[in-house]
Amino acid sequence: MTRKLFLLCIGFLCSVSVFAQWSEQNHAERFEQLGPMLRSPNVYRTASGAPGHMYWQQKADHDITVELNDDNQSIKGWQKVTYYNNSPDPLNYLWIQLDQNERAKDSNTPKIAESRISPRMSMGQLQSILYHDQDLGYKIIYVKDMAGKDIPVTINQTMMRMDLATPLKPGQKMEFTMEWTFNIHDRVSFLGGRPGYEYFEKDGNYLYTMAEWFPRMAVYSDFQGWQHKQFVGRGEFALTFGDYKVKITVPADHMVGSTGVLQNAKQVLSATEFERWEKAKRTYDKPVIIRTQSEAEKLEKARAKDKKTWIYHAQNVRDFAWTSSRKFIWDAMAVKQTGSDVMAMSYYGKEGNPLWEQYSTRVVAHTIKSYGSRTFDYPYPVAISVEASNGMEYPMICFNYGRPDADGTYSDAIKYGMISVIIHEVGHNFFPMIVNSDERQWSWMDEGLNTFMQYMAEQEWDRNYPSSRGPAHKIVPYMRSEKHLLEPIMTNSENIIQFGPNAYAKPATALNILRETVMGRELFDYAFKQYAQRWMFKHPTPDDLFRTLEDASSVDLDWFWRGWFMGTEPVDISVESAKWYKLDNRTPKEKKADDKKAFDREASSISTINNQKDIPQTVLEADPATRDFYNSYNPFTVTPDDEKAYADFMSRLSPKEKEMINSGLNFYELKFRNVGGLVMPLIIQFNFVDGTSEIKRIPAEIWRLNEWEVSKVFAFNKEVKGIVLDPIRETADINEENNYWPRQFSPSRFELFKGVGGPRGSSSGAMSPMKKAKAGNK
Repeated sequence: MTRKLFLLCIGFLCSVSVFAQWSEQNHAERFEQLGPMLRSPNVYRTASGAPGHMYWQQKADHDITVELNDDNQSIKGWQKVTYYNNSPDPLNYLWIQLDQNERAKDSNTPKIAESRISPRMSMGQLQSILYHDQDLGYKIIYVKDMAGKDIPVTINQTMMRMDLATPLKPGQKMEFTMEWTFNIHDRVSFLGGRPGYEYFEKDGNYLYTMAEWFPRMAVYSDFQGWQHKQFVGRGEFALTFGDYKVKITVPADHMVGSTGVLQNAKQVLSATEFERWEKAKRTYDKPVIIRTQSEAEKLEKARAKDKKTWIYHAQNVRDFAWTSSRKFIWDAMAVKQTGSDVMAMSYYGKEGNPLWEQYSTRVVAHTIKSYGSRTFDYPYPVAISVEASNGMEYPMICFNYGRPDADGTYSDAIKYGMISVIIHEVGHNFFPMIVNSDERQWSWMDEGLNTFMQYMAEQEWDRNYPSSRGPAHKIVPYMRSEKHLLEPIMTNSENIIQFGPNAYAKPATALNILRETVMGRELFDYAFKQYAQRWMFKHPTPDDLFRTLEDASSVDLDWFWRGWFMGTEPVDISVESAKWYKLDNRTPKEKKADDKKAFDREASSISTINNQKDIPQTVLEADPATRDFYNSYNPFTVTPDDEKAYADFMSRLSPKEKEMINSGLNFYELKFRNVGGLVMPLIIQFNFVDGTSEIKRIPAEIWRLNEWEVSKVFAFNKEVKGIVLDPIRETADINEENNYWPRQFSPSRFELFKGVGGPRGSSSGAMSPMKKAKAGNK
């Protein structure tokens, strides 16, 4: 039923008043500016989110010689470090990361991990409780200055403080050397972890993924000083950029893949392999196989006694990783960019085929192009994917999962899982290897941003790609979690219960919502590229990201950062009511006729009907003139005064005002309630009686004066049949049943079974044990 709007004066159609149901609410809370919560801008970091004119960061160059012992799975290394103090501060000591100590016998990692006994325990679960008695962790042989004098050090778990005889002043550099060794652990065992080895019992060979393998400089920054939070397994890394020269000595029949550019290819490759390598540099359409499967299988059967040294150089990287095995097949292809070409390549054992030969290097090339189009050209000369039954990233090289069954067959889940992890780990070259955020403090700044980029790269690989993260509706199950299972995205990685949804999926979803719904692709893509290019090879913080996206787009996003990144409230917006109005343009005759119909309808009550039946017959037969049932005044008669008032009113209207009155517009007053707490834009689909539909988009700022309940009026020439809020699931609304008007309900299904009768007092509808057994075997 419509409600008529009585036109009291020209230009006044309707008045909407919104009253809060919660008298004590602070209506500005969700739209308060973030200023007080962000670091104050300074000469190092500007209010716009860009590096300041006095921005600085440290540098650490490395010259490393390392040898792999394939007989007892250990390495021994020597390194010279040149550390540049570009800060304005004198440094009395330097902090160095010893991440291998996370697996030492006295590590804090198992001590701070919860444990419990279950009725059924796996051997791995039991071993994790007992931990291990293996000889793992660094053995630091010495730390010396360039005069050969010992430098005092103090080791605290995974951190080592190196005390300087005299402070390292601003603008100075110092050189020191150290020698160290450690035993490599089995990463497939309960110890797990990113680096280590995998042993292949069938052919008796090892595949080594050497990461976190040398003592690395901790970051000293303008915003927190030394980042020396202990490494206990989850929180990843904050690292200093530098140039590397690394010599890696391995058995002569091993293939080595590494961060950096191979300097002595002719010496370590066979003539045939070198020729294929040179061909790969000129091949852009498909990978060139440099060491074939049959060649690798022959090497698996022998054991070289001699050794080879592979020499790699890398410039401006924050870390260095490598891999070595005689099992490796190697393929590569060139990727064209605006500037220099990139060599995309893969290393994998026969266990990875046929998947890896078919997909891996092509996916590497695709990732470089996809990410580069949204950020910057990939600046490094190589990008490597290694099949290592896990997933972890380092500059120019990453270790990835995706192994077919033994007979070479694989499911779609394995195939897409492999493609996704390669995109993700190669993509980490952009975040955080180049845009170098502090992973130990803010996991989401690399994992979340990278997962967002991964989603777009997956969809470019295949428009029907089964992406598991990115679209808004996929985060809903997490957002529905009980409050005690949720933390803000800004939480430190070690303190997060649901780490994957929190650090990967929720920030990726938030960025996708920003791009698609809040800002739009054009504004977002420009601002995001600004962030990436501003902070290439630098150390950004969340403040720098937040400020840059606003600075480059002119979109106030403080409410968004506050809700999505600093809070845990979900999106649940309800269409509480919908009222239909039309302008009152009736003539006096039409209005009185409608009033008469309304009166008659009101009079048609059960009491009125029964009263008519109860009138005595003698009264009904009497002269009507003597009956006083009806007043002689008829309120539904049109009077001359009515006609005159209407004519006067119409005469004062302009042609445009007459057009408005006679437009026949339908006005719909909608009331929305913020049930979940997280304010979001209102995306409303109106479905019309004629079968068409239209979407209206209202920015989130409609909630700024009342964060719990708002009203909005819409006008259409057509009549509305139904209303749907968030029709294409853009906002991660956790309850879609209250998104409809009129309400629509989805059934929950239940099973029906035929009960078996039992004696009195028993549950007669229950299935007998025999019936249960038979039903379970069907």
